[in-house]
Amino acid sequence: MDISENDISKIVYEAGYLVHKTLGPGLLESAYEECMFYELSKQGLFIEKQKPMPLIYNEVKLNAGYRLDFLIEKKFVLEIKSTESLNDIHLAQILTYLRLSNCKLGMLVNFNTIQFKNGVKRVINGTL
Repeated sequence: MDISENDISKIVYEAGYLVHKTLGPGLLESAYEECMFYELSKQGLFIEKQKPMPLIYNEVKLNAGYRLDFLIEKKFVLEIKSTESLNDIHLAQILTYLRLSNCKLGMLVNFNTIQFKNGVKRVINGTL
């Protein structure tokens, strides 16, 4: 499927909104991850779940334990959280994943919020 990062972003937001509306806050991250995988798969997107992401250091490929929650259409990173609040370390994490995967756009979604929109951050790596 040839789809832009912005269009993927809209689909991800709508799927997240539906999952949050149905389940509400307070569940484990893994529960939201499975529901998001289900909703996004229904849209026909190519999704790699828990995608290992190697670190290249001095031209050496290292398996440093990085795993993307979702790599969608090989161009969009989705990181899911269920935490009290998003903080700078979560933002740094998704920025690292964007750099390692050479993706320009990603989304950080925290389902543990009363209003879904307050837990969503679109994150850009460079310019889009």
